[in-house]
Amino acid sequence: MSDSSKPPFRSRQWFGREGKQGFYYRSWLKGLGLPHDMFDGRPVIGICNTLSELTPCNSSLRELAEHVKRGVYEAGGFPLEFPVMSLGETQIRPTAMLFRNLTSMDVEESIRANPIDGVVLLMGCDKTTPSLMMGAASVDLPTIGVSAGPSLSGNWRGKPLGSGTGVIGMSEMVRAGTLSQDEFTEAESCMQRSKGSCMTMGTASTMASMVESLGMSLPENAAIPAVDARRFRLAHLSGRRIVEMVREDLRMSKVLTRAAFANAIRTNAAIGGSTNAVIHLLAIAGRLGVPLSLQDWDEIGSRLPCLINLMPSGQYLMEDFYYAGGLPAVLREISRHLELDALTVNGRTPARTSPMRRAGTRT
Repeated sequence: MSDSSKPPFRSRQWFGREGKQGFYYRSWLKGLGLPHDMFDGRPVIGICNTLSELTPCNSSLRELAEHVKRGVYEAGGFPLEFPVMSLGETQIRPTAMLFRNLTSMDVEESIRANPIDGVVLLMGCDKTTPSLMMGAASVDLPTIGVSAGPSLSGNWRGKPLGSGTGVIGMSEMVRAGTLSQDEFTEAESCMQRSKGSCMTMGTASTMASMVESLGMSLPENAAIPAVDARRFRLAHLSGRRIVEMVREDLRMSKVLTRAAFANAIRTNAAIGGSTNAVIHLLAIAGRLGVPLSLQDWDEIGSRLPCLINLMPSGQYLMEDFYYAGGLPAVLREISRHLELDALTVNGRTPARTSPMRRAGTRT
């Protein structure tokens, strides 16, 4: 435990100590059934989980966390999962936005106060993504994002039904007398028919896309359906990768540069993303001291057209988007407009990144 040749990971301030304090730190965790060699100086990876049954969009994160842990163990790390406040836009009144900054404080202090060397952010519903990114950015450890993923496409009587989008249209049909209340009720279970966030290009899918375009996740994070086995594979690979990132000291501040935010702004224009991305990216940039303003949104992104035909303004849903190539296909299409030398969490630049399904562990 006193081997000076080991990298000076932050967690050694806790687990590398002799005497009474070291005894405390190790002993209580040994109560979880952990062997003594888990405290031998290996990277400790915090898995920041926004799982909550009050946030249905994030209900798949319990299983996703287990796949992250597999990857962490496989790469020689020590995973420790911890909860933070979960913001579910579908249940919280009057709006989850009131609590975004509060949750970011929860995330920041949970990371800062505990023996953590790197962080995996498990997020899904609208405000969980920016709040986790903001909190983690303030601590600036090696960090990687894994989104819950969109739910399967809604389908009612053979027609696509999108989260939120379908509700608004159908409720107006009830008011007009062209749809009965019984039919309206029947559609409730046809819209959200699996775990996952809204399957339209609402704020949840937009922010998952922003995480990927910022370089803060492995490729394909934005669009893999929540219940697709490839989502679990991505979580496993992210668990492996975060251990490598700790050993490389690849911190958030090295990824979230001005160039990364410019790429995200251009991507938001190309996907027709939510306008909420504006306030969230400005907040994340502010945590790292990266200059970003409303004027940048106009100057950087206004010249790019919307390239995807997704609800709420279009025809298709996130599941269709994934099968069509997902965000990597969009990034390839707009590549001539991107800052291709921006670093991503996989240790590569966008110019050298391939979709996960065609590459190995370093995708």
